Amino acid sequence: MRLAEIRNTEREIQQFRGRLLFITLLILLCFLILLMRFAWLQIVRHQDFHAQAEENRISIVPVTPNRGLIFDRNGTVLARNYSAYTLEITPAKINQELDQVIHDLSLVIEIQAHHKRRFKKLLEESKNFESIPIRTRLSDEEVARFAAHRFRFPGVDIKARLFREYPQGTTAAHVIGYIGRISARDLIRIEQMSNTSDYHGTEYIGKIGVEQYYEQELHGSTGFEQVEVTAGGRAVKTLSSTPATPGNNLYLSLDIKLQTLAEKLFDGRRGALVAIEPDTGDILAFVSSPSFDPNLFVEGIDQSNWDALNNNEDKPLLNRPLRGLYPPGSTYKPFMALAALELGKRNVNTIINDPGFFIFGGNKFRDSNPSGHGPVNLHKSIVVSSDVYYYTLANELGIEAIHDFMKPWGFGQMTGIDLEGEKAGVLPNQEWKRRAFKNPASQKWFAGETISVGIGQGYNSFTILQLAHATATLANGGMVMRPHVVKAVENSQTRQRRLTNPTATGQINLKPDHVQAVKAAMVDVNRFGTSAAAFAGAPYAAAGKTGTAQVIGIKQGEKYDAAKIAERFRDHSLYMAFAPAEKPKLALAIIVENGGFGSRAAAPIARKVFDYWLLGKLPDGLSQSRPGIAVTSETPIGELGLPPPLRPDEEEKQP
Repeated sequence: MRLAEIRNTEREIQQFRGRLLFITLLILLCFLILLMRFAWLQIVRHQDFHAQAEENRISIVPVTPNRGLIFDRNGTVLARNYSAYTLEITPAKINQELDQVIHDLSLVIEIQAHHKRRFKKLLEESKNFESIPIRTRLSDEEVARFAAHRFRFPGVDIKARLFREYPQGTTAAHVIGYIGRISARDLIRIEQMSNTSDYHGTEYIGKIGVEQYYEQELHGSTGFEQVEVTAGGRAVKTLSSTPATPGNNLYLSLDIKLQTLAEKLFDGRRGALVAIEPDTGDILAFVSSPSFDPNLFVEGIDQSNWDALNNNEDKPLLNRPLRGLYPPGSTYKPFMALAALELGKRNVNTIINDPGFFIFGGNKFRDSNPSGHGPVNLHKSIVVSSDVYYYTLANELGIEAIHDFMKPWGFGQMTGIDLEGEKAGVLPNQEWKRRAFKNPASQKWFAGETISVGIGQGYNSFTILQLAHATATLANGGMVMRPHVVKAVENSQTRQRRLTNPTATGQINLKPDHVQAVKAAMVDVNRFGTSAAAFAGAPYAAAGKTGTAQVIGIKQGEKYDAAKIAERFRDHSLYMAFAPAEKPKLALAIIVENGGFGSRAAAPIARKVFDYWLLGKLPDGLSQSRPGIAVTSETPIGELGLPPPLRPDEEEKQP
């Protein structure tokens, strides 16, 4: 027994020693592996991991450039930037329920329901690691209050940001436009730009108007900072920086006083006005009434304001001069008269009898004057606005000849203005009708349809911008200038300005005596014709033409009575003119929707616009100011007159 026990003890000792040796060797092997791993990491991969460590220690932060400012032609600020504090939440850094965090924040800083709705909308559109503002434009008191409670809210911080402001409010809103937060659609647009890297860290982009069209001029170039950060992501110090390059400033061709005057003259009525300097194509006024306040959109419009604008039956968001389509009515007649002369269908002495109606194909096309105008030549046809004269003329010309003559004037064509979203409208002919209608029976052009086209009705559908553009071309004797709203671009650093030179896009070959005959008749429209009352006593000669365009048709034999028709179905009031007639400085076109006769609603607006621009005369309520500066492509930059940069009665009636 005792010997067996001794033998077992020795065996156990041997086993223990073997196990100890194995464990020792295993430990040595592990240390050897660790040593080899350390050598691999510290020697072989040293540079790689050192770079990664530096990347964790150093953060590259984009520096958003200041957006360029926008001025009118005389230096009045139309769009500017200002700095304010925002309260922002980074969802990825929140350790508890987001709604609870917002509730706790609201006990420190006022957060209203519309702030929460906007935040949730932005949260849906953004990436989780982005910081999202829940309150903007914090007061100093609110900033101090949050600073005292900051330790309670990891992932919530206060940042200083630049905000866009439009000090003119609703004035010229459709031209200036506005900026807004970058959406998924905007990201596609950014990818198509050549400078996509400049949008790192940028949250806003131009949405409409000049802000959209000149986005790349206004945006600038993004800078970068190398910032040392803690493990928690807090910035410690800035190691190096590449400053951002501010965007360029824009000087518009608009005269904001003229714009303000024209908008006030609409007095809340729906309509549009475009005023152009014929020699240059400068847009001096671009009115869409009613308008809207672009400041509502900068930080994301709240639902109540959006509903108020979007559901408004007056459509304040519609850019009427650019996208509203209207029949031109009798403002088309001067161009028809030129077509008659140029195509040899009439001469100035050709006389037709106007009995008050024109019968074609069994249909009776009525004149605005039921008793007619008697013998009418070209001059009288424009002055008294004889419909019968142009019914017969349209029948003689035919739709294809009318179409081909009107196309170079820009009717039914894009003008090329520097604003997005322009509509082409409709300049009808047989080919257009074949494309416009699916039913083969409706694709055929009928000769009777040409009759109404001759007086600016029928399928004719143009923008007020096109009508103003054609009027300016007529004032120029056929020289076609591309209309534009930006006059000069200023480098925000060097303050050097480059003029957006006027661009002639064509020349309509017209005989001077034909042009003069039409102009003379248009001058007499304002002296003795349909708009004589509006221009009584004017010390200058203005060439104009009134127009009235139907909204709904009137049955044969019925008489139009505005009092018996709902307001929105009444005729539109139109007017086109240029002055002074001998050397035009301003050409314009106006529509007052459902305003009735052109001489009653539209022409009086034109008179006051001309009085301001030509005489410096303003109605009560607007301060006196000299008119805008005429600039041609030959004008040296130093003579632009741009200010130094600012720091921050017989009416025509269509049947």
